[in-house]
Amino acid sequence: MSTVAAYAAPAAKAPLERTTIERREVGEHDVLIDIKFAGICHSDIHQAREGWGEAIFPMVPGHEIAGVVSEVGPGVTRYRVGDRVGVGCMVDSCRECDNCRAGREQYCAVGMVGTYNALDRNGEPTYGGYAQSIVVDENYVLRIPDGLALDVAAPLLCAGITTYSPLKRWGAGPGKKVAILGMGGLGHLGVKIAHALGAEVTVLSQSLRKKDDGLKLGADHYRATSDPKTFEELRGAFDLIVSTVSAPLDLGAYLSLLRTEGTLANVGAPEEPVALNLFSVIGGGKTLAGSMIGGIAETQEMLDFCAAHGIGAEIELIGAAEINEAYERVLDSDVRYRFVIDTATI
Repeated sequence: MSTVAAYAAPAAKAPLERTTIERREVGEHDVLIDIKFAGICHSDIHQAREGWGEAIFPMVPGHEIAGVVSEVGPGVTRYRVGDRVGVGCMVDSCRECDNCRAGREQYCAVGMVGTYNALDRNGEPTYGGYAQSIVVDENYVLRIPDGLALDVAAPLLCAGITTYSPLKRWGAGPGKKVAILGMGGLGHLGVKIAHALGAEVTVLSQSLRKKDDGLKLGADHYRATSDPKTFEELRGAFDLIVSTVSAPLDLGAYLSLLRTEGTLANVGAPEEPVALNLFSVIGGGKTLAGSMIGGIAETQEMLDFCAAHGIGAEIELIGAAEINEAYERVLDSDVRYRFVIDTATI
């Protein structure tokens, strides 16, 4: 075991504070990663404040991890000391179920092991990326291409794959009209990726406050959902809408913006249930869908795609002492567009 500095929430809704945690020894197939940067995801806040249900404390959040390999186990074949790597939302899965065998480890039938707020195979709590280092099985480590700086690559490990996966699955590309609902940490990357895939991209946001940013990032159009005309003029306009919003929405209103047999894919996860009149999907043969991150192979594909297209997150780099303030600013939508912790400050 090794002791490392970290920032943890000692209890639900409690401010995060500096502490130390124990990391396991590097095993046969393990990789020890010196964490350089860790993104702050809205899901970190949901979990640290038990918005999604009972959680494990103390909690070290962080599943957007970028760093450098500092040690490898004797059986490791994929990585060497000095490699630039990342870790996303999971650090293990059963590896045997149909989903794991198909490269959909995120949907493991037994349950994937989350990077934090989870129990590993030995029943020990997992601790995430708000720390100086982490030990992860090589099969759940990603290679960060040389063309991507580590700080802007970190958010790709969650926000990037969370938007890339549904865009690819539902065919975003030339000739397709795609809307990204919400332009925060996930949404701004959704805009960049959908544009790079060749789709005609519209941002749907509460206001036009970020319009200039949206157009600069690759959106062709930017519309305010607070304006009733938006729903009148864009009725039946889109093949795919990816909702990154983590607040309850009028799903029927957004389903009305889809073409016949279009899809509304949800990646934002509100804490409260949402209501739906089923005629909103029956009329027009529409699909209301969900998507959760991506498998390991697809995540690597996303990283390579982003490197090839010069896509990184738009970030605000902060010190660890600013984490609690950053949480409040995320809740106030006061970040453009992802906070990233410089872990040298932990």
